[in-house]
Amino acid sequence: MNFESAPTGRRPRDPRLDFFRGLGMFIIFIAHIPLNVWTLWIPARFGFSDATEIFVFCSGMASAIAFGRVFDERGWWMGTARVSHRVWQVYWGHIALFLIIAAMVVGLDATGWYGEENHFRDRLNLVWFFDNTATNLVGLLTLTYVPNYFDILPMYLVILALMPLVVMLGWQSRYLAAAFIAALWLGANLGWLWLPAEPWSDREWFFNPFGWQLVFFTGFAFMRGWIPAPPVSRALIVAALAVVVLTVPVAWYRIYTEVPLFMGWREALGPLIAKTDFGILRYVHFLALAYLAWAAAGEHGRRLLGGGVWGRFVRVVQKVGQQSLAVFLTSMVLAQMSGAVLDFIGREPVTFALVNITGFGVLIVTAYVTAWYKSQPWRGPKPASFATETAPLAGGSARSAELAGARRD
Repeated sequence: MNFESAPTGRRPRDPRLDFFRGLGMFIIFIAHIPLNVWTLWIPARFGFSDATEIFVFCSGMASAIAFGRVFDERGWWMGTARVSHRVWQVYWGHIALFLIIAAMVVGLDATGWYGEENHFRDRLNLVWFFDNTATNLVGLLTLTYVPNYFDILPMYLVILALMPLVVMLGWQSRYLAAAFIAALWLGANLGWLWLPAEPWSDREWFFNPFGWQLVFFTGFAFMRGWIPAPPVSRALIVAALAVVVLTVPVAWYRIYTEVPLFMGWREALGPLIAKTDFGILRYVHFLALAYLAWAAAGEHGRRLLGGGVWGRFVRVVQKVGQQSLAVFLTSMVLAQMSGAVLDFIGREPVTFALVNITGFGVLIVTAYVTAWYKSQPWRGPKPASFATETAPLAGGSARSAELAGARRD
């Protein structure tokens, strides 16, 4: 095995990637606001897959661009170092997210809005953490304590840690890499591979990374060129539409709760649509949706490009998608704050709209501010006007220093 170089799989960034990842960020925010009526209309209510699949799949595609390039150009060791740096960032992002929200719920409970000592802690199931803080702090830092609300980033960092091995196998044979990915997914769904979520029970991580890596590495393989882009054909569009439409009766609660037949089907399909281990029908449903989105966006995402209101909307959503980690962390904190605001002002159509749309605005601002900081504007050339204005000051400073030296003499 040559760990220093490999055939390049480099591809230009696809505009569809950031757009759909940005949409996923907005949906994730909606889904995490407690008792948010807008969650009744997100895609997850009408099918087996949801915004988590969008986030993980698009993250796999983005990783193929960001990290695959390093593997190709600098070798396996430098690629692994680059991935480990991202794992480090995600880990501390997860720790900071937990501590910020934990402090926030303590502050909210201290207001006494509900007359209940642990209302917000109960909502996030954090009472046990505060009752056994010493034990659970160790669990938090070792990822053996992963509450349900805080489970996406741990799943993501474990998948990232698998990437160097998948790349190594892929350099040998893409089929060998595919076999490894499939074996991990199968082990998760057979109950052989899982990680403990809390030290006092046998509950596993809500998102089993060994199952969810399947959708991540599917996106990774597409962007690396290991899997060819599917053709846009009427037959495939019809097939994908059929999967999406036929799923609705056993996915939409307004139907399956009223029709015993569909409820029975849903119960029978339980292991195949399980979210924790990423059941196979979730995968099929997501691929059908992804194909329809691929076809709708047009070749190279041409329908996403252009001017006018639509073009500006697309560019804003893409910006959110480009800064997904910062936006995600902000959205998790903001969702809990939004839930508290709704508790205070009431849950009416107008207040739901106000809180959700305001949240969208905060996420957009977060994306643009993060992009500005990442551009490191302070490292650019000094403006000519600034140099002209400060020259006399510099001379004055030199003169002051000279006079001060004379006084000392």
